[in-house]
Amino acid sequence: MKKRTLGFWEIWNMSFGFLGIQMGFALQNANVSRIFQTLGAEIDDIPILWVAAPLTGLIIQPIIGYFSDRTWHPKLGRRRPYFLVGAILASIALFVMPNSPFLWFAAGMLWIMDASINVSMEPFRAFVGDNLPDSQRTKGFAMQSFFIGIGAYVASKLPLILTYFGVANTAPEGIIPNSVKYSFYIGGAAFLIAVLWTVIKSKEYTPEELKAFEDSEKEEFPKAEKTKEWFLNNGKSHFKTGIIVLLVGIVTSYLVYHFDLKKDLFVLTVGLIGLGGFAMLISGILQKNNKTESGFVTIMNDFQEMPKLMKQLAWVQFFSWFALFSMWIYTTGAVTEHIYGTTDTTSLAYNTGANRVGEMFANYNIIAAAVAFLLPLLAKKTSRKFTHFLALVVGGLGLMSIYFITNPTVFNLEWLPMIGVGIAWASILSIPYAMLSGSLPASKMGYFMGVFNFFIVIPQLVAASILGFLVSRFFDNQPVYALLVGGVSMIIAGLITLTVDDKMSKENGA
Repeated sequence: MKKRTLGFWEIWNMSFGFLGIQMGFALQNANVSRIFQTLGAEIDDIPILWVAAPLTGLIIQPIIGYFSDRTWHPKLGRRRPYFLVGAILASIALFVMPNSPFLWFAAGMLWIMDASINVSMEPFRAFVGDNLPDSQRTKGFAMQSFFIGIGAYVASKLPLILTYFGVANTAPEGIIPNSVKYSFYIGGAAFLIAVLWTVIKSKEYTPEELKAFEDSEKEEFPKAEKTKEWFLNNGKSHFKTGIIVLLVGIVTSYLVYHFDLKKDLFVLTVGLIGLGGFAMLISGILQKNNKTESGFVTIMNDFQEMPKLMKQLAWVQFFSWFALFSMWIYTTGAVTEHIYGTTDTTSLAYNTGANRVGEMFANYNIIAAAVAFLLPLLAKKTSRKFTHFLALVVGGLGLMSIYFITNPTVFNLEWLPMIGVGIAWASILSIPYAMLSGSLPASKMGYFMGVFNFFIVIPQLVAASILGFLVSRFFDNQPVYALLVGGVSMIIAGLITLTVDDKMSKENGA
């Protein structure tokens, strides 16, 4: 059995929901730092306030993936129930976020909003893997990239568009401008409508059909049953590793406290190292006590045994998303301070600069939409990994170029850096997923796509924990240097891509 080849409009309908998802995500990326600063946050505190977003994804996405693999609703199918629930919750959060009265309330709303967006977004990746044959997956993820680009472009420009039509772009101290508020309202409505379109217009294969497709693959995925002895030995290994990692987390956390280092570093020492060690320890205890049927043990063991290609792509994703997160956190501060020379959030100069950041973000997304369908063509002529390498290098150079801008004309500031970033963004959203999906078993597609998100989330947590420290300790609180670090990181990701063993890269480039 083989999955049938889908037509253009079928791929369009199954991807359309990403238009709304990305509108919500883009409004978050382009405006949350502005909201935080308006509510009184200092520039070097911005990263730690952002930590809610990646931490939420780290927890939510593999769980949603795990359960969506095991879900089947006679009318809504396998993935679509999660699209719908996430869209409803995210839309509500988008209406509430710009009305945050206090900084702590806004930080909490970011947590809720990002969790809801993740509930909708994660199954969309598996949705493409479920419904398309490998030969069409690059096209499928490219279609998602197109809608991501269009949605983010519109959402990023909304405050500027509303300002043009007379909506106030400034407000008294501590108050979010109406241009931002109304943008979030529009985004919330668009999120729900777009996801509903995909829910109504798309179909899914049944679990029985997906199993038949998987069984007919030329190269079957390993299906050997694990013995009680295997779980016992694996549990011992997890237990020992967990103790070591947990101790490292405790020691490094003490050093941060003892030397009075920036508290953001606790995200790394406690949130990543400490909790990671604790999770390994619990997994070890459960397996040693023959509690091997729990979803937690399954998740931990599948993470341990993820495919080789996924491990290779993990490093590419790490450096790519470290760069992106530095851009999302620091571009507003970099442009308003380095180019417009102000940190006063009530000033016309600051809000003009912040709006131009929205324009920059809009531009890199429209570039991504424009090149989304060119990447599969280049991949077919060369290879998927060379295409991704080229895109990431161009993106890194674009991000670094912001440091050298002294004359902020429309082309110099709003377009030139963002052309490279947009090309990289289109590739980041499509090619790694196209390479990965062919190496995953259909029965665990959602879970492994969720786990793959670890390598998006972990670099964001690392960025949130160390960028504030680097900017305050080494760069005299000048956020533009974080963009230089991000640009270098993206180029490193491109170089690592060349080492990825994508066996189907040439034959399935399209």
